[in-house]
Amino acid sequence: MGRSGPYDAAMRFGIFYELQLPRPWDDGAELRLVQDALDQVELADRLGIDCVWEVEHHFLEEYSHSSAPEVFLAAASQRTRDIRLGHGIIQTAPQYNHPVRTAERLAMLDLVSGGRVEFGSGESSSTAELGGFGIDPAQKRDAWSEGLEVTIRCMTESPFTGVDGAYVQVPPRNVVPKPVQKPHPPLWVACSRRETILLAARHGIGALTFAFIDPEEAIHWVGDYERALAESCVPIGRAANPQVACVTTMMCHRDEREAIARGLEGGNFFGYSLAHYYVFGDHRPGRTNVWEEFQAKRAERGYDPEVAVALQQETLGAKVAAGETEGLRGAIGTPAQLREFLRRYEEVGVDQIIFVLQAGRTRHEHIMESLELFGSEVLPEFKARDEKQHAAKAARLEPVVEAAMARRVEPDVAMPDDYVMEALPKQLIKAAGGDELLDSIAAGTSVGDRSPIEGLAAREA
Repeated sequence: MGRSGPYDAAMRFGIFYELQLPRPWDDGAELRLVQDALDQVELADRLGIDCVWEVEHHFLEEYSHSSAPEVFLAAASQRTRDIRLGHGIIQTAPQYNHPVRTAERLAMLDLVSGGRVEFGSGESSSTAELGGFGIDPAQKRDAWSEGLEVTIRCMTESPFTGVDGAYVQVPPRNVVPKPVQKPHPPLWVACSRRETILLAARHGIGALTFAFIDPEEAIHWVGDYERALAESCVPIGRAANPQVACVTTMMCHRDEREAIARGLEGGNFFGYSLAHYYVFGDHRPGRTNVWEEFQAKRAERGYDPEVAVALQQETLGAKVAAGETEGLRGAIGTPAQLREFLRRYEEVGVDQIIFVLQAGRTRHEHIMESLELFGSEVLPEFKARDEKQHAAKAARLEPVVEAAMARRVEPDVAMPDDYVMEALPKQLIKAAGGDELLDSIAAGTSVGDRSPIEGLAAREA
């Protein structure tokens, strides 16, 4: 799968929300946070940004106040027209979300949005979430996989023929409604290491890389993904989604110093608070002040937002290095700097760059101004070559995807010929007295000197 020159050079853009809310909070803080985010999504849609991605996290105060992404995305769907609505991600282990409910919510969101849903899944690795829902870390990958497989079956089987799994058991049922997109919305999975990039490729799932990698690192991730796709992909879904997306912090302003002043601290809090929950933090629920710790310890933890260091960089990058100190600069700079930075991702084959703007205490008005500037001075260049080059990539990968789909074997499931669902009263009647009482209720006649219901009550007593 070699290539020369630009790699199907086209790239789309998304915006990403954890819904961060550093302490201290007042009574209206969460309301303002959500309403501001919805205003930002509405603007992004008008500008032509391709996708909004919303996470699902639980108990990760300050880092993420987004525990019900389907509600946020449903609200966004009614304020927008074209932007795709990305679950980035749904936690699909059945202990988090029953797969029937996941399928139902996805289908309803697809219906209310007119078919704009992207279905990202993941397993989480924070002890706050795993422990909070009683999930054994050693089993989380298997639970994710089973939950995802059952969700896909619920969206595509009519009727769903049931499952007796390790983590979920469901009898045959017809799960309704069904999504607009057939056979199901595009599938993605959260990736933070090469291992999960390969997992995504082997399952034919788009890779949502949350590792804040530079373009020079991304080329290896894209190459690994495509090799695994060609060599060993057996799609978990009924359609493959061979895409790689990368996340980066972003703030755009005509003056570089002002862009850094507006965006660098928020980007670094994003990295610090993530590491607090996933790497080094000790957290007391409702008591620990992550923002305060960030202010006190960010330099020693590698998240000191030094403007001078950022200004010394010749090119933008996902990380800023000064000795052993690293911070997330990403796409923070002028329109010209962003164009050059983003072209580097485009040239190595990244399909979508997803911007983190809402981070730390970054101000709403600065996010809106940044989106406007990006939309007017950076986005048009990429939009101009989008459709043609995406079609070229689809054509190039078509034989690879066809070969992968040919390796897929449909689950060996079937509806039992004699399976029926009986209404609960009917079950009680049969258990209490059998056919005579059932027939009398159906006919509205009495049994001896009692009405049918009195007869049932007498037999149950």
